[in-house]
Parts: sequence; C-alpha cells; structure tokens
Amino acid sequence: MPIQINLHQVVYALSDALDLVGVDDVHHGKRVALMAIECGRSLGLDEASLDTLFDAGLLHDCGVSSTHVHRQLIMEMDWKAAQAHCDRGYALLETFAPLAHLAPYILYHHTHWEALTHLHLPERVSTFSNLIFLADRADTLAASHYERDLLISVPAIQNSIAKFSGSFFAPPLVDAFLDASRKEAFWLALESSHIHQSLERMARGGAVAPIDLNQLKQLATIFSSIVDAKSAFTVEHSLGVSRLAKLLGNLAGLPENTCDKLEIAGLMHDLGKLQVRDEILEKPAPLSAEERAAIARHSFETYQILRRIPGLEEIAQWAAFHHETLNGEGYPYHHNADKLTVESRVIAIADIFQALAQKRPYRASLPPHSILEELQQLAEKQRLDASLIALVAANLTLCWQAATQSAFV
Repeated sequence: MPIQINLHQVVYALSDALDLVGVDDVHHGKRVALMAIECGRSLGLDEASLDTLFDAGLLHDCGVSSTHVHRQLIMEMDWKAAQAHCDRGYALLETFAPLAHLAPYILYHHTHWEALTHLHLPERVSTFSNLIFLADRADTLAASHYERDLLISVPAIQNSIAKFSGSFFAPPLVDAFLDASRKEAFWLALESSHIHQSLERMARGGAVAPIDLNQLKQLATIFSSIVDAKSAFTVEHSLGVSRLAKLLGNLAGLPENTCDKLEIAGLMHDLGKLQVRDEILEKPAPLSAEERAAIARHSFETYQILRRIPGLEEIAQWAAFHHETLNGEGYPYHHNADKLTVESRVIAIADIFQALAQKRPYRASLPPHSILEELQQLAEKQRLDASLIALVAANLTLCWQAATQSAFV
C-alpha cells in the first residue's frame, strides 16, 4: 500500500543528513538553496522552476560523505578534484525516479560557464547548474562571516563573484546575484537563527506524492550509500544490516510488510554518522572520551532527520533506537525493554552482528561463531533480546550470509 510522502519534505530531510558532513558548518546546502531561489526570483523564474532550484540546491552535495572532501570544497574557490562528488551525486539521484530530474544539475554544478557553453546542454540544465555553482561559491566566500561581520563583508563577496563573470559564471546570473544580494535581508536570512523558518515554508509546499515500499527502499539505498561511503571500513555496513534485519524479522514471524520496513530502517539507521569526522571512524586505536561522545550523537541525529518525514514515524524509531538496550544502559535515550519494540531489538542485533563481521581499523573481522558468542554474552547482560539471539544461533549460516553476502566460514 502506498505511503503518502511529500517529496519536498523527503528532500529537506536528506539535506539535513548531508549538512551533517560539515560538522561545525551545518547549513551549507540550505544556504545554497535559499540563495539560488532568491537569484531565480531576480531572473523572473516561475514557481515550478524555483521549486526545482530549491531541491537541487539542497541536494547539490549529495555526493559528499567525507568531512575531508567537504573541507576542501569550502576552503578552495576552484578545487581541482571537485568533479568527483558531482559525478557521484549524479549517479545516486539518477537511480531514483522522483528525484532523477535533479541529477543533471548536480552533475554540472562545478563546471565553469565557459566550459558549459561548449557542451551543447539544454539551456535549463546549463543555467540551473551554473546558478547552483554561483550560489555554492558565494556561500563558500561568506562561510566565515555568518553570525559575525556578514553585512560588512558583502561588498567583497560580491566583487569576488563579479570577477568571475563570463568565466566561472554566466553574466546574467552574476547580474541576478548582485541584484538579489544588495538587500540586507538576502544575507540575514542565511544565518542560523532565521534559515529554518525560510526554508521550511518551501519544504511544506508541493504536492504529496504516493510512494510504495520499493521506491522507499530505493530512496533508503541512496541514504545508506552516502553514509557507508564515509569510510572504507564501513562500505556496505547499512546494506548488510538491512538484509539481516529483514531475515530476522521473517524468522521471528513478523508480517511481510513489517519485514520490508525493517529492511528500510536498516538502510537508514546510521544517517547520523555523517557528522562524525573521517579521522574518528578510521582511527586504528581506542577512542578518546571526546571521540566516543562524538560517536554517541549519531543515533540521536538519525532520529532527528527521519522523524521530519510524515509517514516514516515507525521506521524512524526502529532505525534510531539501535544502540538502546533492554536494561536501559544504551544511548541516547536510555530506553529499557518496556519501550523497545521487537523491530527495534532486531535492528540492534543486526547492527552489532554486521559490525563484528566487518574489518575495522582497530580489529579484524570476527568469524560467525565468535560473533554468536558476543551476542549471547550481551543477551546475558540484558542488553539484547535473548529470544532473537536464539534465532540467530539456529540460523547462523543464513545470518552470516545476509550480513556479509559471502559464504559461511
């Protein structure tokens, strides 16, 4: 049965996840979207075009998972390696029909105007892509001035953009930017105390479109691939969790529809990890207290992202509670057995099983029987559900294959 989901709200939620990559600068995508639509209004674009710019601006960096890559994109006006994340973002979006129309804008959003004019692209693609590029670079120039000396810095930002008219940016787009940005409100709306109010009005617009579970799984796969790309050690972690969660749901006799939702929750359970710096995930030694605290935020962030999407309330909870324990000693909410549904318990077990099956910078991957022993010890401590661990024990080969997609060892 289709789930009624507003695609603007889906895009907005996905942008919340992408913005986490900035760690300390968490509104880049939103600022780019807001700049782009204000410039679009100066160009006289219609509302449908502004909606497209809004979505493209929010998702323009969907190919970025690494905090290192984000840092380079913000620090350098014309980073030579920028095209890689454009290519990846294009590949992600073109696979999901409801958002595929945005893929070309993502592909060319770091291409200079003088190069775009030789590619014989549709005018709309060239114009919208270049406008996203202009807004992206303007935000890079403004990034260090928000909440401080923003209005004083505006003339220098405008001059820097104008300097690239005809080379990086189409002259009419530069003119539109200079026209829109002469208003103080253009800049003040970008600061953190105001930006959510402005953008949520846009996010609430648009028609509610029905989406079935297969399409929702496609969307969740986009989410998961962005997260899992953060580290070579977590590649396909979310996919493995999703497969194992669905298997355990089936073994537990849960309805097929619920098992499909478990698969989706598994794909999206680690969204909040996008805020964890690369060097923490790849650290080959024990984490410091500060680094452990950074990790401990991630499931809370997952919930904050997913709960914004009406229709995903159950999935949001199952995904976000994967570090809660039956004895109430988990995090971040310290829920106990009374508040943890069987679906949340399934995701918790699938997450631990798959993580132990993967090689990590601080340890080798564990074989299936060692993983089972670890799970049983956690069940004895009232951290995991013993009845579900018994299902793992009775189906260890199937669980290993689901988690790793490799033969039993």
